[in-house]
Amino acid sequence: MSEPIIKLDNVHLSLTSRAGPVHILRGVSLAIPHGQSAAIVGPSGSGKTSLLMTMAGLERATSGQINVSGRSIGPLSEDELAMLRGAHMGIVFQSFHLVPTMTALENVALPMELAGDSKAFETARGLLDEVGLAARVEHFPAELSGGEQQRVAIARALSRSPEIIFADEPTGNLDGRTGRQIIDLLFGLRERRNATLVMVTHDNKLAAMADRIIRMADGAIVSDERTGASDAGSGSAMHAVSS
Repeated sequence: MSEPIIKLDNVHLSLTSRAGPVHILRGVSLAIPHGQSAAIVGPSGSGKTSLLMTMAGLERATSGQINVSGRSIGPLSEDELAMLRGAHMGIVFQSFHLVPTMTALENVALPMELAGDSKAFETARGLLDEVGLAARVEHFPAELSGGEQQRVAIARALSRSPEIIFADEPTGNLDGRTGRQIIDLLFGLRERRNATLVMVTHDNKLAAMADRIIRMADGAIVSDERTGASDAGSGSAMHAVSS
């Protein structure tokens, strides 16, 4: 069996406070194979977002081992972590984090430009077309709806063809109908690209679309179950239509 694309072994995360250390993650061990979709669920404060952030190298674990795409990320410098994320990961946040003074096209092209890709704008146009925004490439974020902004953020996350997509409450700022379209889009893109998807969500219906549900409480994994989604052949995701 090949090595998991994400592997955590006894990972702890503690933050300091005036009242003493606050334990965010408590001995988390986890392995996610390439191509799997996994939903991380749990109540507020359970550690689910912190778990995703440690996987992505955006939060430093206090102790334990984390391997992503064949590399142990603990010893890496901030620059090395940034290079690893750029080469292997795409990250979608609840808040879209678009540059307000840049058009949709410029926002998507930016990571590729920074990486020295001479075809950044050509690729960005193709990605925006893929997420249903071919007619909105020259619009600024303020001229786009919330769903359209999240589509731009997804296109940007896919700009360097990542093998891992991390999504932190990607529908949290959207209404129900738009949120479902975004999730269907995200799952469809993951399937077509054979990428690994790790998603934090508070919505059990959305979680059930994933191959696997990882449930957290008090900084620890309390259950880890396979769903029937992978047996349905397409992760139960419908390809989204343009909003």
